[in-house]
Amino acid sequence: MADEKLEQGLLAWSVEQLAGKSWSLPATPNLQPLNGDAGFRRYYRLNSEPSLLAVYAPVEHEDSKTFVAIARYLRSQGIQAPEVVAEDFDRGYLLVEDFGDQLFSDQLMLDDGSANGLYSQAMTTLLRLQLCPVMTIPAADGESMLTLPNYDQSRLREEMSLFHEWFLPQLLGYSLSDDERMLLDAVYLQLEGAALQQPQVWVHRDYHSRNLIYREGQPPGVIDFQDAVRGPITYDLVSLLRDCYLRWPPEQVRQWALAYGDMAVESGLMAPVTQNGFMRWFDWMGLQRHLKVLGIFSRLYLRDGKAGYLQDIPLVIRYTLEVASSYPEFADFTYWFREKILPLCEQQDWYEDFQIAGERPLDELAGQLS
Repeated sequence: MADEKLEQGLLAWSVEQLAGKSWSLPATPNLQPLNGDAGFRRYYRLNSEPSLLAVYAPVEHEDSKTFVAIARYLRSQGIQAPEVVAEDFDRGYLLVEDFGDQLFSDQLMLDDGSANGLYSQAMTTLLRLQLCPVMTIPAADGESMLTLPNYDQSRLREEMSLFHEWFLPQLLGYSLSDDERMLLDAVYLQLEGAALQQPQVWVHRDYHSRNLIYREGQPPGVIDFQDAVRGPITYDLVSLLRDCYLRWPPEQVRQWALAYGDMAVESGLMAPVTQNGFMRWFDWMGLQRHLKVLGIFSRLYLRDGKAGYLQDIPLVIRYTLEVASSYPEFADFTYWFREKILPLCEQQDWYEDFQIAGERPLDELAGQLS
């Protein structure tokens, strides 16, 4: 009954908002529920012409004002964020442009897809995002200003803490010793330092194949950007190329990453750096992100009942160990993870061999990379 009342209220509000506007409605307007994401927002497709998305974003959990402010600013910079048609911040209602259902992840899984072309589009859009000239933008009320928060050391540490607060004790039942806490603290400090020494730019914070909408003949639609910050230049790049839901061959990832580094230098986003220096930034930023994600996926399951994210943990473990084992600075962490943590993972129902996590048939990859 609560869901039915919510939908009725959202539908009535949506119809009211479109009165006198260019969207047409059938005699019997309705809302079609859509699959949600990792947050608390609920999405419905309104059968208007063209269709729109009606969104319920509970005010106690979601910051719709920031979403609207960033959406409008990004559109002003030529980035394909959805147009916000109407908003009611008190009730948590939004009516936004419908980009359709074809996620980049869906398109990339098609045999006739072209990964090089799609990732070129995604990186071009990312460059445009990072070139946004200011970090203080008009707020949703059109009168005040909104400043992006800094991705500072405390925020980076808070995120990585999810690894030892949720993944280790809550999901695996592992208690850290004092020495192990010191080991993790040393890893965290190194990753924070590497992140903060990078050029600081606009960061989407969740820029990957499930937050980009494929639209044939157009730049990708960009969604889920309300947590944007000012932070390291490689954060969104590693989110895109070492996607937690989709894996590409390491040499291909390196080629794409270095190509983006060249674009960033040419555009003036950063001073020239060596290839090894840029890949070190990229790798270490990815390690920070994947430690965080191990905690987030655990929390989504344990706190929010979203078990689907458990199947993605082995790929995140693979990324974590591949990077950590490539740098002598993380030798102790790698040994500890393999000896103490991996055996616990292997006992879990969700576990699959991390060494093959994310693998797809070679003929499928060859077709997409053509």
